[in-house]
Amino acid sequence: MKRPGIALQLYSVRDECARDFFGTLERVAAMGFEGVEFAGFYGRSAGEVRDKLRELGLSVAGSHESLQRVMGDALEETVKFNLELGNRTIVIPWLPPQMRSDRTGWERSAEQIGGVAEKLAPHGIRVGYHNHREEFLPVDGEYPWDVFFRRAGPRVFMQLDTGNALSAGISDESLVETIKRYPGRSLTIHLKDYSRTRGFVLLGEGDVPFRRVIDACMEVGGTEWFIVEIETYPHPPLESARICLENLRRML
Repeated sequence: MKRPGIALQLYSVRDECARDFFGTLERVAAMGFEGVEFAGFYGRSAGEVRDKLRELGLSVAGSHESLQRVMGDALEETVKFNLELGNRTIVIPWLPPQMRSDRTGWERSAEQIGGVAEKLAPHGIRVGYHNHREEFLPVDGEYPWDVFFRRAGPRVFMQLDTGNALSAGISDESLVETIKRYPGRSLTIHLKDYSRTRGFVLLGEGDVPFRRVIDACMEVGGTEWFIVEIETYPHPPLESARICLENLRRML
């Protein structure tokens, strides 16, 4: 399989984006990232962002959109914006507590997001769901992640966040098996690191078994983008992003 692209989740440098969005994109491109995943657009229009990405040679690896942005009257605007941007990959990054308070809540949420995926499919837009810690804290003896993806339907892809999952206490084996259990559904993945003794750390400095994760993504995951995300900043955020990129490149 061709190596997936390497992108940065811009939430990692959100303060820099808020100060100078396009200047931050320029610095991200200069580091050698091939794409970016959005978590907001800082007042810029879809056309402005699209043109800046073309100027910099950056691709769109996706966009995080809140559940509210893909429901009801907001859906049409969200579709229009993303199509103009040139983005065909939307990820829902979080569910409010009332939608995941028990097993039934996870199942109903999965059905709801599956319905969004069905609505967006005719536009050529794919829909994914991203985990935090809660998806890997067992409910009735099972991970909510599995409850969710059994019910969501095949149109909803997984955006596994490796660091968030490991922070819930799962084993290395369970992390890798999560990718293998759903062949072709890991279209994008967040490569975030976590140390079982120090918490979130820069990519390559913790306990996530990245070599095994990468192999699973390339062998069965159908992965198109490796997306770097940072939760901790031992250096300024852009410098931390650069270190993560260099460490990832050494693993590939």
